[in-house]
Amino acid sequence: ARPMQDLIPKGVTWIRDKATEINPALNYVNTENSGAQYYQYLVVAPGLIMDPSLIDGLPEALETGVATSIYINPEQTWKSIRNFKGGTALFTQPATPIKCGGAPQKIAYLASDHFRKKGILQKTNVVFATPGTVVFGVKEIRETLEKVIGRYGIHFKTYHTPVRIDSKNKIAYFNYREKDKSAESQVNEEMGITLSDDGLIGIRFDLLHLAPPQAPPEFIKNSVLANDAGWLEVDKHSMQHKRYANVFGLGDVAALPTAKTGAAIRKQVPVVVDNIMKLLKEREPDNTSYNGYSSCPLITAYGKMVLAEFDYDNNFTPDPKLKQLLIFDSAKEHWRLWLLKKYGLPYLYWNKMMKGKDV
Repeated sequence: ARPMQDLIPKGVTWIRDKATEINPALNYVNTENSGAQYYQYLVVAPGLIMDPSLIDGLPEALETGVATSIYINPEQTWKSIRNFKGGTALFTQPATPIKCGGAPQKIAYLASDHFRKKGILQKTNVVFATPGTVVFGVKEIRETLEKVIGRYGIHFKTYHTPVRIDSKNKIAYFNYREKDKSAESQVNEEMGITLSDDGLIGIRFDLLHLAPPQAPPEFIKNSVLANDAGWLEVDKHSMQHKRYANVFGLGDVAALPTAKTGAAIRKQVPVVVDNIMKLLKEREPDNTSYNGYSSCPLITAYGKMVLAEFDYDNNFTPDPKLKQLLIFDSAKEHWRLWLLKKYGLPYLYWNKMMKGKDV
């Protein structure tokens, strides 16, 4: 982490205030204390917010330490993993869009590797429950991750959406929706998997980690700039708003059918910059080159990583520059990829990405 002030470029006025409203018809952003800020062109990039209240009982579970999350308190998560003595370690994620869609499974792999090193993996039921249908949408990455899941003996459960946490009894309840299969088919009392009176699957746990539900900020969700789901409605190739030509969106708040990652923003920014420069010169903002690129560094063990790079169509699109690092197949686990994550990416972040330089 670094102070925000150190990252503000020269010539930029930093208004230290909270945006409360965007009025694209009159071209201003209202702020909490500084009043209306008028603009000629607007780039909207507020990210998203954590909203644990969307899962019944989750706020209390997080507050009391019954549940933990690297999204909210990574130190507590590490403490919970260190103190775990065996039993059921349950990892899950919500049905909402989330930052870094691979993070909920990365912590499951790292925890499993820690349990292995500690000698307790054999007496641990590691469960990964997801609302999704597969572990990863990109075929090449999915094949590797399925082997990782098998190596750790993880019980991988699809179509499981978390809806309620019972902190007192340490049970997480899931809505189960799979075609041609009933919730009853998932019951396994030996593993502590039961069926509630209201038809939810209950999984008893000794350790619970989850990504909290996430949502767009209220001032976006309640604005005319949002789509029906509350996300910023932009063209998925130009990042230009679909109804207000002088408004652009970037990052997690944008309603794009791709993963919400910093890597995605890295590819979105040049497109937005190019389009605004064209508007300033009274030209057509015709740059539609963003193809949905996103990247997810999937750490699968201590010292091993897979690098998932993909586009809107879930095509595997590895960076050719990886061959310079002697990485010829980034869909496979590799220690050099782990070194890239640990040392290379932080350098690129501070010295290239945050300064708007090409990587």
